[in-house]
Amino acid sequence: MNLILLFFFLSLISQVPSEPILTVNPKTLSKSGDSVHIQWSGIESPSKLDWLGLYSPPDSPHHNFIGYKFLSSSSSTWESGAGSISLPLTFLRSNYTFRIFRWTESEVNPEIHDQDHNPLPGTKHLLAESETVGFELGRGPEQIHLALTGREGEMRVMFVAEDPEERQVRYGEKEGEWEGDVAVARVGRYEREDMCHAPANESVGWRDPGWIFDAVMSGLKGGVKYYYQVGSESKGWSTTRSFVSWDKSSNETIAFLFGDMGTATPYLTFSRTQDESISTIKWILRDLEALGDKPTFISHIGDISYARGYSWLWDEFFNLIEPVASKVPYHVCIGNHEYDWPSQPWKPDWANSIYGTDGGGECGVPYSLRFNMPGNSSEPTGTHAPATRNLYYSFDMGPVHFVYMSTETNFLQGSSQYDFLKHDLESVDRMKTPFVVVQGHRPMYTTSFESRDAALREKMLEHLEPLFVNNNVNLALWGHVHRYERFCPLKNFTCGSMGQKGKDWEALPVHVVIGMAGQDWQPTWEPRPDHPHDPVYPQPKRSLYRTGEFGYTRLIATKEKLTLSFVGNHDGEVHDMVEILASGQVLNGGDDNNGKVGAVHKVDDVTRCSFSHYVWGGSVLVLGGFVGYVLGFVSHARRQIATERGWTSLKTEER
Repeated sequence: MNLILLFFFLSLISQVPSEPILTVNPKTLSKSGDSVHIQWSGIESPSKLDWLGLYSPPDSPHHNFIGYKFLSSSSSTWESGAGSISLPLTFLRSNYTFRIFRWTESEVNPEIHDQDHNPLPGTKHLLAESETVGFELGRGPEQIHLALTGREGEMRVMFVAEDPEERQVRYGEKEGEWEGDVAVARVGRYEREDMCHAPANESVGWRDPGWIFDAVMSGLKGGVKYYYQVGSESKGWSTTRSFVSWDKSSNETIAFLFGDMGTATPYLTFSRTQDESISTIKWILRDLEALGDKPTFISHIGDISYARGYSWLWDEFFNLIEPVASKVPYHVCIGNHEYDWPSQPWKPDWANSIYGTDGGGECGVPYSLRFNMPGNSSEPTGTHAPATRNLYYSFDMGPVHFVYMSTETNFLQGSSQYDFLKHDLESVDRMKTPFVVVQGHRPMYTTSFESRDAALREKMLEHLEPLFVNNNVNLALWGHVHRYERFCPLKNFTCGSMGQKGKDWEALPVHVVIGMAGQDWQPTWEPRPDHPHDPVYPQPKRSLYRTGEFGYTRLIATKEKLTLSFVGNHDGEVHDMVEILASGQVLNGGDDNNGKVGAVHKVDDVTRCSFSHYVWGGSVLVLGGFVGYVLGFVSHARRQIATERGWTSLKTEER
């Protein structure tokens, strides 16, 4: 009888469903970018909508996840109720935990969706939760990035740490031999109360941004390679980095320029992320390694991280760019996705439809504190939040004078920004810097529809174009439109002569839109058979070259000639180019291309001549290391899941 009862009891136990198990390994990571292996088992009747949530801090409410992954797109064995995935994690100054949820078809709520209008997963049925995953102490600061100060013999370095305890930068010409060269970093931070609007000031978007440190290395010799570390004895030092100091006497300028890059994440989240940013950084890193010990810098002209109120995306962005930004100065100007909010101080009647909620409630605060550009431009926010900084400034780099401006704050005649631009452009010493390059976010010229910005472009043409033309600006670079587009030398929509076929040439600015570094909202230029009513924007004569290819531009200038080349992300090769002489004459890419739109004169030959001893020899080796670092960091799950569910990744005219 007892034996029968025992068998009966055991049979009952065998029929009780086992609890799902979720494990993580290792439980301590050494640095951002290291991966955790996540394994699950025991999920009964698995569904394609079962999902894994990432949470930091670990006590976050279910709906306040950092990101999520559908199990069905993460593991080939998901249908068995078991599987695994490895995810690289970024240090957010708190531990992580992971949770698995069951989400059913009947619970899909289209009213709760991400920025692509794909429904966000539901959190009603928690299946399992993992132990916490943390990071080692004493590993040193992260998110290291450089910037010029505008003063000879200096280099700024900024970084983030988890507490305000004193940190320093130590530096010298020999690795590991700092020779007493140490600078103490200033420290600051911003708070949730500084944010102006949702989601930045709500629990779903806010995370601790850490403490932001800012130090200046001084007494530097021109054109010399320096090694440096940031941190402290008590909290740990970073790994050793290096840079080549600004050489004021150099007769050569090299720069890498783009806009609208954003960042990539290994998970889906509330905001669209930009997978193409990985390729942009990969190819620029190739170019930097090939350049060796030549000074250069990077210029990112607005729409920086696309965090839009989800603060951890700033952390993801700085960890993405650190391999290049800790090596060369990384310069920025403000875009709509860093700043715009409904009650911003400057919003004239004609701009009501232009300046909206694109900043996600950040109102320029993270941008202003996480970067420190030359000059002292600032505008009050009209709230208790810190003033918005890094709006307009300029500096010389070799034979080029670079000017940065803000299209999000007042640039009309009578404004402080207009006065700065006028004085700056009129004061350029063209014997010292024969070339002038102006950069801002929203374009003065574009052939995309962009009806929302039409009034702003009219104001730019009225107030800024005369300044550019009268002061012989050579290049005007813009972002905002996520395409590459190069125009002829322009004034009031009219191409100027390049002096060919016996004509007199005119020194007019060449406008180039370079917002193609990562964001994939694109204007429609070609007809689509399934969208017969969508407008198509023809290519007028003034638009000499335009493409939907992602990439970046590469600028090389001597005292005699400036060359701007467009490098495509799909192959790392040059696909367009324009050359400008110190006199202002444009050698190619004007209205004298025999009526051939987009004609380019011997791109491959000229580019190889200009860049051959930097890139074409021996630069491929770096790609293996960088690709190894980023593979696995990029997830294409958004597109995969959208396809499986019949949801679409929305492409709109949003900028």
